[in-house]
Amino acid sequence: MSNSEQGGDVGSPEHGVTRPHVLLSVAVSVDGYIDDATGDRLRLSDAADFDRVDQVRADSDAILIGAETLRRDNPRLLVDSAERRAARIAAGKPEFPLKITVTAGGELDPELRFWHHGGDKLVYTTDAGAKRLADSLSGLAEVVSLGTELDFGVLLDELGRRGIARLMVEGGTRIHTAFLAADLADELHLAVAPLLVGDPAAPRFLDAASFPGAPHRRMQLADVSQVGDIAVLHYFPKSARMTDQDFMRRAIELARLCPPSETAFSVGAVIVADGVEIATGYSRETDAKVHAEESALNKLDADDPRLARATIYTTLEPCSQRATATRLPCTDRILRAGIPRVVLAWREPATFVTNCVGVEKLREQGVEVVELAELAAAAMAMNRHLELS
Repeated sequence: MSNSEQGGDVGSPEHGVTRPHVLLSVAVSVDGYIDDATGDRLRLSDAADFDRVDQVRADSDAILIGAETLRRDNPRLLVDSAERRAARIAAGKPEFPLKITVTAGGELDPELRFWHHGGDKLVYTTDAGAKRLADSLSGLAEVVSLGTELDFGVLLDELGRRGIARLMVEGGTRIHTAFLAADLADELHLAVAPLLVGDPAAPRFLDAASFPGAPHRRMQLADVSQVGDIAVLHYFPKSARMTDQDFMRRAIELARLCPPSETAFSVGAVIVADGVEIATGYSRETDAKVHAEESALNKLDADDPRLARATIYTTLEPCSQRATATRLPCTDRILRAGIPRVVLAWREPATFVTNCVGVEKLREQGVEVVELAELAAAAMAMNRHLELS
């Protein structure tokens, strides 16, 4: 069972309801602020990081923002890229993710830009807030009461019933604090901007709270990357060890980075040893012919001792033949590396190769192969533009 299916401490997931995977996304200054104390919005991210966030939005089923941030920043909260919106439509999704805000008191101005741009809007509030909003947001948003007070566990259950599988949370302070304090966040993308705010009146990323296991519980750092002049830290906040499903979702995220191709699949791969990610790769990452598993293995020394106890996660069955004679099939690369375990999401169809026998070849050599059929559709979705056999 994945972390997102286990739920958190606020309430319990309803029987048969799968809560969405919750990704917190925030940009902070080096000294931990998400804005300054002036009336103007402080732009912490640069153009490259805004584009990264746009991709995360495009990959989400819904985006949640707090009412305080909504009032302060007056955002439209859209997917800006026309290409990404077109890709969502091609994949059978709405052009824009569902936009959500949360308010206890219902103090929301119907003139805010949030209501007048993009797709469907949803407001979670209390009984008192729902009465206040009934008329002012009529025709602009669906208003849902969570009862006498806001319960984020109940909110996630309600989103699960709506079929929301991936929720992006963009804050602000109170919302991020609530999700982390209730142990409801599955991922955290922390973008650190190279500037200082230094104003104690400015809002910080988090308020003081009773966070689970604090101060001794350590998050798992999955990745650190540079985007423009921003350092992006990718954490898994929950204390439970990551499961096969968690690492496969990470591989699916990598597949989203693949340059598009009409003649090859988009695949992501993650190599894990001792429960920690040691290398990643994705199709066409370094050149037009490189495969995901190949790209990940190229980042490690051939004699790296961790490979002997590693698992490689790949969204597609490793290839058993290559069109390029100078490159080994990924199955052979995995066997040569001595990796004892392979986890994949779906078998290679006959779209480009008539008879891929990667799984059979690996098993014949004693490699444990695990197929995660429940994530096959998510992995295949990276290739909706291709006709799959």
